[in-house]
Amino acid sequence: MRDDYLRDLVNKIKNGEIDTDSALKKLKTLPFEDIGFAKVDNHRCLRQGFPEVIYGEGKTKEQIRQIIDVLVKGGNDALVTRTNREVFKYVRKKYEKTVYNEQARMIVIRKRKKNSQVNSGLILVISAGTSDIPVAEEAAVVAEAMGNKVKRLYDVGVAGIHRLLSNIDLIMSASVLIVVAGMEGALPSVVGGLVDKPVIAVPTSVGYGASFGGISALLGMLNSCAAGVAVVNIDNGFGAGYIANLINRLNR
Repeated sequence: MRDDYLRDLVNKIKNGEIDTDSALKKLKTLPFEDIGFAKVDNHRCLRQGFPEVIYGEGKTKEQIRQIIDVLVKGGNDALVTRTNREVFKYVRKKYEKTVYNEQARMIVIRKRKKNSQVNSGLILVISAGTSDIPVAEEAAVVAEAMGNKVKRLYDVGVAGIHRLLSNIDLIMSASVLIVVAGMEGALPSVVGGLVDKPVIAVPTSVGYGASFGGISALLGMLNSCAAGVAVVNIDNGFGAGYIANLINRLNR
Protein backbone atom coordinates (compact mmCIF):
# COMPACT_ATOMS: atom_id res chain seq x y z
CA MET A 1 0.00 0.00 0.00
CA ARG A 2 2.87 2.37 0.79
CA ASP A 3 4.49 1.81 -2.63
CA ASP A 4 1.17 2.40 -4.43
CA TYR A 5 0.67 5.59 -2.47
CA LEU A 6 4.13 6.89 -3.40
CA ARG A 7 3.74 5.89 -7.05
CA ASP A 8 0.45 7.74 -7.32
CA LEU A 9 1.98 10.80 -5.66
CA VAL A 10 4.95 10.82 -8.07
CA ASN A 11 2.61 10.58 -11.07
CA LYS A 12 0.56 13.51 -9.80
CA ILE A 13 3.73 15.62 -9.46
CA LYS A 14 4.84 14.69 -12.99
CA ASN A 15 1.42 15.54 -14.41
CA GLY A 16 1.34 18.89 -12.66
CA GLU A 17 -1.68 17.90 -10.58
CA ILE A 18 0.11 18.73 -7.32
CA ASP A 19 3.09 20.91 -6.34
CA THR A 20 6.02 19.73 -4.23
CA ASP A 21 4.89 21.52 -1.06
CA SER A 22 1.49 19.82 -1.22
CA ALA A 23 3.21 16.49 -1.92
CA LEU A 24 5.34 16.85 1.21
CA LYS A 25 2.22 17.52 3.27
CA LYS A 26 0.67 14.34 1.88
CA LEU A 27 3.81 12.36 2.72
CA LYS A 28 3.35 13.34 6.35
CA THR A 29 0.16 11.27 6.43
CA LEU A 30 1.65 8.24 4.66
CA PRO A 31 -0.37 5.12 5.65
CA PHE A 32 0.61 2.92 8.56
CA GLU A 33 1.42 -0.76 8.20
CA ASP A 34 -1.19 -3.11 9.68
CA ILE A 35 0.34 -6.35 11.00
CA GLY A 36 -2.79 -7.56 12.77
CA PHE A 37 -2.01 -6.95 16.44
CA ALA A 38 -0.40 -3.56 15.75
CA LYS A 39 -0.61 -0.73 13.26
CA VAL A 40 2.97 0.47 12.86
CA ASP A 41 3.43 4.15 12.00
CA ASN A 42 6.47 3.70 9.77
CA HIS A 43 6.46 7.31 8.60
CA ARG A 44 6.64 9.06 11.96
CA CYS A 45 10.28 9.93 11.37
CA LEU A 46 9.30 12.36 8.60
CA ARG A 47 6.53 13.96 10.65
CA GLN A 48 8.25 14.17 14.02
CA GLY A 49 11.95 13.57 13.41
CA PHE A 50 12.21 10.11 15.02
CA PRO A 51 10.57 6.72 14.34
CA GLU A 52 7.77 5.26 16.44
CA VAL A 53 9.08 3.94 19.76
CA ILE A 54 7.94 0.53 21.01
CA TYR A 55 6.59 0.31 24.56
CA GLY A 56 7.69 -3.16 25.62
CA GLU A 57 5.54 -3.91 28.67
CA GLY A 58 2.53 -6.11 27.87
CA LYS A 59 3.94 -7.26 24.53
CA THR A 60 5.39 -10.70 23.81
CA LYS A 61 8.92 -11.02 22.48
CA GLU A 62 7.47 -12.22 19.16
CA GLN A 63 5.26 -9.14 18.89
CA ILE A 64 8.15 -6.83 19.70
CA ARG A 65 10.38 -8.39 17.06
CA GLN A 66 7.65 -8.22 14.42
CA ILE A 67 7.22 -4.51 15.06
CA ILE A 68 10.99 -4.07 14.89
CA ASP A 69 10.96 -5.89 11.54
CA VAL A 70 8.56 -3.29 10.12
CA LEU A 71 10.59 -0.36 11.42
CA VAL A 72 13.92 -1.73 10.23
CA LYS A 73 12.46 -2.63 6.82
CA GLY A 74 11.57 1.04 6.45
CA GLY A 75 15.16 2.07 7.19
CA ASN A 76 14.30 3.30 10.69
CA ASP A 77 16.02 2.94 14.02
CA ALA A 78 14.20 0.77 16.55
CA LEU A 79 13.88 1.73 20.19
CA VAL A 80 12.12 -0.49 22.75
CA THR A 81 11.36 0.79 26.24
CA ARG A 82 10.42 -1.13 29.41
CA THR A 83 11.72 -4.48 28.20
CA ASN A 84 14.01 -7.20 29.56
CA ARG A 85 17.06 -9.30 28.76
CA GLU A 86 14.99 -12.24 27.51
CA VAL A 87 13.47 -10.04 24.80
CA PHE A 88 16.92 -8.60 24.03
CA LYS A 89 18.39 -12.09 23.48
CA TYR A 90 15.48 -13.01 21.23
CA VAL A 91 15.82 -9.84 19.14
CA ARG A 92 19.61 -10.17 18.90
CA LYS A 93 19.28 -13.57 17.22
CA LYS A 94 18.07 -11.67 14.14
CA TYR A 95 19.70 -8.27 14.68
CA GLU A 96 23.28 -8.75 15.85
CA LYS A 97 23.95 -5.06 16.44
CA THR A 98 21.17 -4.78 18.99
CA VAL A 99 22.26 -2.92 22.14
CA TYR A 100 20.61 -3.38 25.55
CA ASN A 101 20.88 -0.99 28.50
CA GLU A 102 20.20 -3.02 31.63
CA GLN A 103 19.43 -0.09 33.91
CA ALA A 104 17.17 1.71 31.44
CA ARG A 105 15.58 -1.60 30.33
CA MET A 106 15.85 -0.44 26.73
CA ILE A 107 16.78 -1.97 23.38
CA VAL A 108 18.34 0.18 20.65
CA ILE A 109 18.88 -0.85 17.03
CA ARG A 110 20.46 1.78 14.77
CA LYS A 111 19.77 1.70 11.04
CA ARG A 112 20.23 5.36 10.18
CA LYS A 113 23.65 7.00 10.12
CA LYS A 114 24.77 7.79 13.64
CA ASN A 115 25.21 11.48 12.87
CA SER A 116 22.05 11.86 10.79
CA GLN A 117 20.42 13.97 13.51
CA VAL A 118 22.94 15.61 15.80
CA ASN A 119 21.81 18.50 17.97
CA SER A 120 24.45 20.93 19.13
CA GLY A 121 23.34 21.62 22.71
CA LEU A 122 24.07 19.49 25.77
CA ILE A 123 21.37 17.60 27.64
CA LEU A 124 22.35 17.00 31.25
CA VAL A 125 20.56 14.22 33.14
CA ILE A 126 20.70 14.61 36.91
CA SER A 127 19.51 12.10 39.49
CA ALA A 128 18.89 12.84 43.15
CA GLY A 129 19.88 9.35 44.31
CA THR A 130 21.30 6.09 43.04
CA SER A 131 17.84 4.51 43.26
CA ASP A 132 16.61 7.05 40.70
CA ILE A 133 19.20 6.01 38.10
CA PRO A 134 17.00 3.51 36.17
CA VAL A 135 14.54 6.29 35.29
CA ALA A 136 17.39 8.72 34.64
CA GLU A 137 19.06 6.20 32.33
CA GLU A 138 15.82 5.76 30.38
CA ALA A 139 15.80 9.51 29.74
CA ALA A 140 19.50 9.57 28.84
CA VAL A 141 19.32 6.63 26.41
CA VAL A 142 16.28 8.11 24.65
CA ALA A 143 17.99 11.47 24.25
CA GLU A 144 21.19 9.85 22.96
CA ALA A 145 19.30 7.66 20.49
CA MET A 146 17.67 10.80 19.09
CA GLY A 147 21.04 12.36 18.27
CA ASN A 148 21.85 14.45 21.32
CA LYS A 149 25.01 14.93 23.32
CA VAL A 150 24.16 13.71 26.83
CA LYS A 151 26.05 13.86 30.11
CA ARG A 152 25.05 12.31 33.42
CA LEU A 153 25.33 13.65 36.96
CA TYR A 154 24.04 11.09 39.46
CA ASP A 155 23.48 10.94 43.23
CA VAL A 156 23.55 14.67 43.93
CA GLY A 157 20.33 15.06 45.92
CA VAL A 158 19.46 17.79 48.40
CA ALA A 159 20.49 15.70 51.43
CA GLY A 160 24.07 16.53 50.43
CA ILE A 161 23.65 19.72 48.41
CA HIS A 162 27.44 20.29 48.23
CA ARG A 163 27.61 17.35 45.78
CA LEU A 164 25.40 19.28 43.36
CA LEU A 165 27.10 22.64 43.80
CA SER A 166 30.56 21.17 43.19
CA ASN A 167 29.39 20.51 39.61
CA ILE A 168 28.04 23.99 38.93
CA ASP A 169 30.15 24.53 35.78
CA LEU A 170 28.70 21.38 34.19
CA ILE A 171 25.19 22.35 35.25
CA MET A 172 25.50 25.83 33.76
CA SER A 173 26.85 24.44 30.45
CA ALA A 174 23.69 22.45 29.64
CA SER A 175 21.05 23.59 27.14
CA VAL A 176 18.37 21.38 28.71
CA LEU A 177 18.37 19.67 32.10
CA ILE A 178 16.45 16.56 33.09
CA VAL A 179 16.23 16.25 36.87
CA VAL A 180 15.06 12.93 38.29
CA ALA A 181 14.08 12.58 41.94
CA GLY A 182 11.89 10.56 44.29
CA MET A 183 11.18 11.08 47.99
CA GLU A 184 9.99 14.72 48.37
CA GLY A 185 11.09 15.68 44.84
CA ALA A 186 12.96 18.85 45.83
CA LEU A 187 15.95 18.67 43.51
CA PRO A 188 14.34 20.15 40.33
CA SER A 189 13.40 23.30 42.28
CA VAL A 190 17.00 23.71 43.42
CA VAL A 191 18.36 23.23 39.91
CA GLY A 192 15.66 25.47 38.45
CA GLY A 193 16.80 28.24 40.78
CA LEU A 194 20.37 28.00 39.48
CA VAL A 195 19.99 27.96 35.70
CA ASP A 196 18.39 29.98 32.90
CA LYS A 197 17.62 26.89 30.80
CA PRO A 198 14.57 24.56 30.68
CA VAL A 199 14.39 22.02 33.50
CA ILE A 200 12.35 18.87 32.93
CA ALA A 201 11.43 17.34 36.29
CA VAL A 202 10.82 13.59 36.54
CA PRO A 203 9.26 12.27 39.76
CA THR A 204 10.09 8.66 40.58
CA SER A 205 8.27 6.08 42.66
CA VAL A 206 11.32 5.82 44.95
CA GLY A 207 10.60 6.57 48.60
CA TYR A 208 9.12 5.41 51.87
CA GLY A 209 5.41 4.92 52.55
CA ALA A 210 4.41 8.57 52.69
CA SER A 211 5.84 9.13 49.21
CA PHE A 212 2.76 7.28 47.91
CA GLY A 213 4.58 5.66 45.00
CA GLY A 214 5.89 8.97 43.64
CA ILE A 215 2.82 11.12 44.17
CA SER A 216 4.59 13.22 46.83
CA ALA A 217 7.47 13.92 44.44
CA LEU A 218 5.04 14.68 41.61
CA LEU A 219 3.06 17.19 43.69
CA GLY A 220 6.25 18.77 45.03
CA MET A 221 7.54 19.30 41.50
CA LEU A 222 4.20 20.66 40.26
CA ASN A 223 4.31 23.16 43.14
CA SER A 224 7.90 24.24 42.39
CA CYS A 225 8.60 27.90 43.14
CA ALA A 226 11.38 27.95 40.54
CA ALA A 227 10.42 29.30 37.12
CA GLY A 228 11.26 27.21 34.08
CA VAL A 229 10.47 23.81 35.59
CA ALA A 230 8.13 21.50 33.65
CA VAL A 231 7.01 18.11 34.99
CA VAL A 232 6.34 14.75 33.34
CA ASN A 233 4.56 11.76 34.85
CA ILE A 234 5.94 9.46 37.55
CA ASP A 235 8.87 7.33 36.30
CA ASN A 236 8.46 8.75 32.77
CA GLY A 237 12.10 8.92 31.75
CA PHE A 238 11.11 8.28 28.15
CA GLY A 239 8.86 11.34 28.02
CA ALA A 240 11.54 13.52 29.58
CA GLY A 241 14.18 12.37 27.09
CA TYR A 242 11.84 12.95 24.16
CA ILE A 243 10.84 16.46 25.27
CA ALA A 244 14.48 17.36 25.95
CA ASN A 245 15.27 16.29 22.38
CA LEU A 246 12.53 18.53 20.98
CA ILE A 247 13.86 21.51 22.94
CA ASN A 248 17.48 20.79 22.05
CA ARG A 249 16.64 20.56 18.35
CA LEU A 250 16.06 24.32 18.45
CA ASN A 251 19.86 24.65 18.84
CA ARG A 252 20.53 23.13 15.41
